[in-house]
Amino acid sequence: MTITASRRALLGAALATPLAAPFLANRAAAAGITLRAADIHPDGYPTIEGVKLMGRLVEERTEGRIKIQMFHSRQLGEEKDTLEQTRFGVIDFTRVNTAPLNNLVPATLVVGLPFLFRDTAHMQAVMDGPIGEDIGKDTASHGLVTLAYYDSGARCFYTRPRAVAEPEALKGLKVRVQQSDMWVALMRAFGANATPLPFGEVYSAIQTGVVDGAENNVPTYYTSRHFEVAKYYTKTEHSLSPEILAMSKRSYDKLAKPDQEIIRQAAKESVPHMRKLWVAMEEEALAKVVAGGAQIVEADKAAYARLVQPVYDQFVKDAKLKALVERIRAA
Repeated sequence: MTITASRRALLGAALATPLAAPFLANRAAAAGITLRAADIHPDGYPTIEGVKLMGRLVEERTEGRIKIQMFHSRQLGEEKDTLEQTRFGVIDFTRVNTAPLNNLVPATLVVGLPFLFRDTAHMQAVMDGPIGEDIGKDTASHGLVTLAYYDSGARCFYTRPRAVAEPEALKGLKVRVQQSDMWVALMRAFGANATPLPFGEVYSAIQTGVVDGAENNVPTYYTSRHFEVAKYYTKTEHSLSPEILAMSKRSYDKLAKPDQEIIRQAAKESVPHMRKLWVAMEEEALAKVVAGGAQIVEADKAAYARLVQPVYDQFVKDAKLKALVERIRAA
């Protein structure tokens, strides 16, 4: 992970002044505070707009005492950067995929497993209910308060040299994946050569042939302009992994209980807004990438699904994770 000098300085300052935190918190509460939220996506993206709505609700319900400032477009770093900074209280909120949390919170790995959720409605019911609440509790010991879960659509492959409707077509291709051991193993199961890269490097990596493609949802395929360099979008829909909206526990603990509850409630109310925007953006993005020359290809999902058992065998070993998989399947 690379953190710029300015972000390193902020992190050092946060760690160096723990004794001042109560004083600063009380002073900020009296004068009003501005909390910082980070996301890698561009302004207008559904996750950005979800957090903006949360911020408006919080500001309204605290009569302007608490404001949330949104930093989009990787202004504060890639997801691994913002996650680390949020854990240490340098950033107050971050929206990340579950993958960067996999090594910290094993339960987050489960919800990214291939072909686990039956469809989007199943995923939403699981994450909005007791199972999602239990997973969220596991983040607290790592400096994070899970506030809500956002959608990230169905992850599919997009490639430069050819479509990959069958797993055989994926064999030998270099595919960018999130920086997660599970995602590397999944590509291996499919026959691809996994190349973990920060999101911001993907466009140039495909363009220059460092990788042959990547995998993500169609809105990201569109807003990142990846459709310009990888024209084949194959609808494998191999994962419906949700996104996590988390707050720094350090920042959360500085707030009075009523303000904590206001933030929690506002985050929950932002979810249907984000999801409504997501559905609309999926439709718009699909039309835009097709107009831009992308080819949308239906995949043999059953053929892909038959290859994923080794991933489950490798990462779902202990009784707790096995039970979580069964709870999700039975939900």
